[in-house]
Amino acid sequence: MGGYAEVRICFTILSLLFFYIVSAKTILVGPTHVCKKITAALNIASAGDTILVEAGVYKEQNLVINKSIVLKGINFPVLDGEKKYQIISIKADAVVVDGFKIVHSGISSLEDLSGIKIYGNRDVVIKNNKLEDTFFGIFTENVLNCTIENNQLTAFSKEEQQSGNGIHCWKSDSMRIIGNTITGHRDGIYFEFVKNSVIWRNTSKDNIRYGLHFMFSNDDSYICNIFSNNGSGVSVMFSNRIKMFNNFFEENWGDASHGILLKEISDGYMQGNYFAKNTSAIFMEGASRIFMKYNTFENNGWALKIQASCMDVVLEKNNFIGNTFDVGTNGSLMQNTINNNYWDKYVGYDLNKDNIGDIPYRPVSMYSMIVEKYPSAMILFRSFITSLLDKTEKIIPSLTPENLKDNRPMMKKAF
Repeated sequence: MGGYAEVRICFTILSLLFFYIVSAKTILVGPTHVCKKITAALNIASAGDTILVEAGVYKEQNLVINKSIVLKGINFPVLDGEKKYQIISIKADAVVVDGFKIVHSGISSLEDLSGIKIYGNRDVVIKNNKLEDTFFGIFTENVLNCTIENNQLTAFSKEEQQSGNGIHCWKSDSMRIIGNTITGHRDGIYFEFVKNSVIWRNTSKDNIRYGLHFMFSNDDSYICNIFSNNGSGVSVMFSNRIKMFNNFFEENWGDASHGILLKEISDGYMQGNYFAKNTSAIFMEGASRIFMKYNTFENNGWALKIQASCMDVVLEKNNFIGNTFDVGTNGSLMQNTINNNYWDKYVGYDLNKDNIGDIPYRPVSMYSMIVEKYPSAMILFRSFITSLLDKTEKIIPSLTPENLKDNRPMMKKAF
């Protein structure tokens, strides 16, 4: 009897699935079809349907999707917000928006007008779209398990007040941000109260403020992204358990620019990242239990600025090459571990040929301590007097932190 009941249940499930597939329909939208507007197709669509939109320009104000449908563009039909409206509002689960060019949203900081906004739904997929001249690009709030993939987002504002973020996620869980290109926004990607999410293979460049900005977000990862020529590369603030693997941080220049700003974070892991030509590759303040391994710092102004408020930071097997200053700090007491890194400025020796320097390396120079307090002292950079100060400091340390040193510096690159 039990086996018969199981067969009946399986048959019922298969029957319902077959009915769902058979009943789902495809609705065509375009000048030569019955539905000439997307709004008309949305009105007659049922859950599970697919709406195919032919190429053309569609000015339909705010398209509200409140059914679980697939909205797919053919040859990138243009959805034009006429600089007045939000363009797509998603208010149903399991919606797919694929293959549109979305342009000219309205601007309003009170309403956070967006190219696409998802309201409290789950399992939504936004992929293969081009968004241009939108205030916020793609905005999610209170969503779960959504995917934003292979979109191009471009904005043109010159000031923060006139631009929203490219991909903005608020109070969301299990997000996947994959393969997008974001340019010209306030922040390329913004996470606030977002957890258990991954940011993978994105390019965020030429944004006004940050390429990526975390606030109060935990248990997230960002992997294999490029952050180039932004106001600053990445800011991770008031967040915990963030994993940062194999990212590129390049050409983030400016008085207050960093490859990464780590502020009030704990239990982070950084591995395989590459920092090149940033004013400061990493600026750390109030950071604790951050493990940094196999990262490369090359041709930066400052490779690492680690404030005295940081504790239990481990810096191991990283490469420091061609930086103006390797490490800077604002205090004399360091409670961190620096070990087995490669420093191109190290001039020690290795008598037993084990690839480990026989004398410790002090990455904080006396001159860097002076510049930290008096930036105008940079005018003396590479002068005889600064070289003399640094050599004297290495022999008789007085200003630089006594315990901030690498006791086992590598003679060759760490990897």
